[in-house]
Amino acid sequence: MTIVLVRHGETAGNAGLILQRAEIPLNERGIEQAARLAARLAELQCVHILCSDLPRARMTAQPLAARTGLTVEESPLLQERNFGDLRGTPYAALQENPFGPSFAPPNGEDWAMFHARVAQAFELIVARRRALTGTLIVVTHGLVCRALIERHIAPLHAGTAPVPERFDNTSVSSFDAEPPHTIRLLNCTQHLLETAAHARQGGAV
Repeated sequence: MTIVLVRHGETAGNAGLILQRAEIPLNERGIEQAARLAARLAELQCVHILCSDLPRARMTAQPLAARTGLTVEESPLLQERNFGDLRGTPYAALQENPFGPSFAPPNGEDWAMFHARVAQAFELIVARRRALTGTLIVVTHGLVCRALIERHIAPLHAGTAPVPERFDNTSVSSFDAEPPHTIRLLNCTQHLLETAAHARQGGAV
């Protein structure tokens, strides 16, 4: 694995089905998820962490940085889609589907603007990896993960499972650094499943 793509841990906005404000942090569960993620990724030959500059992404990257001693490079290109004036609104209170193909949030990003920014983010990711010897970790957001994989990364083989509508909190995906940037792992949360199984068996979590 040469580029690892991670969605941030859980927040109160995720749990409450709310279009998130930029400043929202991880909740208690998200902090635990980030710790479990760090334990998993620290076993890789990580050499750099590239991260969205929003607090929930930075908080997800921090435990891995603490374990490895790596510096976290932040970039606004990796931010979640900006839903503008609708941020902070519960999904149930919206009059339209915010993820619909023609939906343009007031004072936010429409899909064309969002995908243009994600394309810039992908260029940044590839450029950073070319300058490294080892695994690049990229910590970002669910819609960014989906857009990167749908539009810039090749499936492993014909018949590969479709890109999921929703990426799980602290899910791990990975792809090759060189074109066609073949996907090797998709939306994996094994580190969280192992934790749940350990708890059911009476082990310490």
